[in-house]
Amino acid sequence: MIGIVLATFFSDFSHEMATAVLPMYLASIALGPAALGVIEGVADFLVSISKLAGGVVGHRVTAKRPLASLAYLVTALGTAGIGLTGNVVALMSLRSVAWVGRGFRGPLRDHLLAGAVERSHYGRAYGLERAGDMLGAVAGPLVAALLIWLAIDFRTVILWTLLPGVAAASAMFFLTRGAERGAEAESETQRRPTRAAFPRAYWTFLAGVSLFGLGDFSRTFLIWLAASALGESGIQTGGSVSIAVLLYASHNLIAAVAAYPVGRFGDRSSKLRVLVGGYGLGVVTNVLLAVAGGSLGLLVVAIVLSGIYISVEETLEKAVAAELLPVELRSLGFGILASANAVGDMLSSLYVGLLLQRGEPQWGFGLAAALGAAGVTWMVAVAVRQAPKTA
Repeated sequence: MIGIVLATFFSDFSHEMATAVLPMYLASIALGPAALGVIEGVADFLVSISKLAGGVVGHRVTAKRPLASLAYLVTALGTAGIGLTGNVVALMSLRSVAWVGRGFRGPLRDHLLAGAVERSHYGRAYGLERAGDMLGAVAGPLVAALLIWLAIDFRTVILWTLLPGVAAASAMFFLTRGAERGAEAESETQRRPTRAAFPRAYWTFLAGVSLFGLGDFSRTFLIWLAASALGESGIQTGGSVSIAVLLYASHNLIAAVAAYPVGRFGDRSSKLRVLVGGYGLGVVTNVLLAVAGGSLGLLVVAIVLSGIYISVEETLEKAVAAELLPVELRSLGFGILASANAVGDMLSSLYVGLLLQRGEPQWGFGLAAALGAAGVTWMVAVAVRQAPKTA
């Protein structure tokens, strides 16, 4: 399990280091939030396909570790390559390549992790993995902020992401043999023909995840909002530290600190109910962003709430799915879940980016809040239906 956590940490270190400077890098080459929305939206669309592909492949192959390791390496190369170009088509292509690798590896990694722990510890296991993810997402922006302070240009900062990216691929390949053996033993039935069907509860749960996902845009926009509120531009000056990048790092630190306690709490109570609470916090976050009107104080509050709800969402969605899915369908089920999330991210990033470009943040974040509220309503109904009946 330690290899999975390290791989997650180093990979997020890599791509979040690039993400932290991407909005300002785009501004430095005269590209605004609409371009950011298109780049993130297209990447998320391809992620949705690659996550489903990863789930299908994981459903059919036994040796998942080498494929996951290769996908980590593809993400590292695609992310670092962004620093080699200023062309929007090339930027979109490289970001997409990186995100395809990121999407493909997800169901494989999640299957390995589920096989490495007892069923009663799913929440904690995914919480620990999410904590590693978010700690990497703290380290990456902090290193990026340090390099900006040292007057290292944005392109070079992005190129340096190759080092932690390669470390992630190495950790997955060399340090996860035990996890792979555990997953193989647990999924012995996967090698035999099976007519197992997805439980109806899984599809009901997936519908709620999909509804909420339509309002769950890329967190990269938080950097753009903070930079706008602080008057930061894409013009880089030596000795200056980007406060927007530090705020983004704080967002990820909050998510990292919350991840394991959230998973542990979910294990000891109802994972679905805790997830519904996290979704509700996400709606509140988007409402705050809609009414912030450039207020740095409200934006900081929204960033704190976003860190908490993202932690709940990313930890417990997979933990709930792991409980609902039969072992032989777990890789495929994780792929479908991740694909549904990616489609929501794509659509929400597109409309939020376009509405920000038009100077209408209240409509962009208001729509995200409304769609998120629909997802919360659906999940509340699911949680009530699944509640144990008392005499």
